[in-house]
Amino acid sequence: MHQNVKANFLMSPPLVVAFALAGRVPFNVEKEPIGAGKNGPVYLKDIWPGNAEIAALLHHSTDKGVYKSYADVGANNPLWDGVSAPAGAVYQWDTASTYIQEPPFFVDEKATHPVIKGARALAIFGDSVTTDHISPAGGIKPSSPAGAYLTEHGVQQADFNSYGARRGNHEVMMRGTFANVRIKNLMVPGSEGGVTLKDGKETSIYAAAMQYQAEGMPLMIFAGEEYGTGSSRDWAAKGTTLLGVKAVVAKSFERIHRSNLAGMGVLPCQFKDGVDAATLKLDGSETFDLEGAESGIVPQQDVTLVIHRADGNTERVALRLRIDTPIEVEYYNKGGILPFVLAQLIS
Repeated sequence: MHQNVKANFLMSPPLVVAFALAGRVPFNVEKEPIGAGKNGPVYLKDIWPGNAEIAALLHHSTDKGVYKSYADVGANNPLWDGVSAPAGAVYQWDTASTYIQEPPFFVDEKATHPVIKGARALAIFGDSVTTDHISPAGGIKPSSPAGAYLTEHGVQQADFNSYGARRGNHEVMMRGTFANVRIKNLMVPGSEGGVTLKDGKETSIYAAAMQYQAEGMPLMIFAGEEYGTGSSRDWAAKGTTLLGVKAVVAKSFERIHRSNLAGMGVLPCQFKDGVDAATLKLDGSETFDLEGAESGIVPQQDVTLVIHRADGNTERVALRLRIDTPIEVEYYNKGGILPFVLAQLIS
C-alpha cells in the first residue's frame, strides 16, 4: 500500500469482489444488496459459496499437473547461478552489506531484574496502534532516518527497496521503528510520522532515542486500547527494544505483540480501568519510575508507575504487569527469548 494512501482496508479476496460489485466502500454487506438481479435485489449471502460448492472445486487446487511447471524453476537460470554463495559452517558477516548485518540480540547476560528510574516518554499514542505503525514494511522515504542511513552507505533512492526487504539489517529496521508516515505521537499535537520532542524541540523518534541512550536514560511508550494489533510482526518488538524502550504502558495489548515485547525484554504494563495517558494528562514533560519489580517479578503482578511532573508534583498509579506466564519471566530475566535460547544451546 502506497505511503500516501490515507485509508485502506484488509479483507479476503471474495469480499474484495463483493465491494467491487457494489461499487462503493460505505456498504453494509449484511443488510444492503450488492446489486439488482432479474428477480429483485441480490445480497452477498445469495452469492457467497457454501461448503459444498467449495468442496466441489477443491480438487482443482490439488491437481499435481498444475504445479509441474515449477519442477525445474531453478534450472537454466544464469542470473541466479551467477550469484556467489559463500560456503562453510559459519556465515561470514559482510560489514558493507545494507541488507544483512549481524544482529545485536544475542548478548551474554546474567539474570537481571528491572530497575526503571528517571525514564522519559519516547511517544504517547492513542488507540489501535498497529504493528505496521510500529514497524512499517513498505517503502523507505529518502528523508527518513532509514533513508538517510542508506544514502550515507551509497545506496541510490531507486534501490532503497522496502523495510520488509531489509529486515535482515537491524540498522535499517530500528530507524524505521515508529516511522510510519501515519503514526501520530500525541506529544507533538497535529503531527504525523515518526517524530517526538527532545528537550522541547521536535526531532525524529530515532534521533531522540539515540540521544537518550547516550545519556543513559531509559525510555517508555504510552498507548491506548489494542496496542500492537495487526500482523504478528516480530520487528515491532525488536525495534522497540533497540531504541532503548524498557516498558510499554497501554490500556490493552494485542495478544501476540504483548508476548513479543516480553520476549524481547520490554515490560508490557497495563493501565487499570478508567486510567490512561489522557486522564493522567501526560504530555512528555514528565519523568517516570517503575516500582514493585526490583526484587524479581511474577506473572501479572501489580507494579506502580511513579510520575514526576515538571511542576515538581508526584503521582503514583497502579499498573498490572502483563508478563503473563512463568516462562515469560525467564525470558525477561535473561534479556529476552533469543539470549534465553542461546544459553540453552550452549549450556
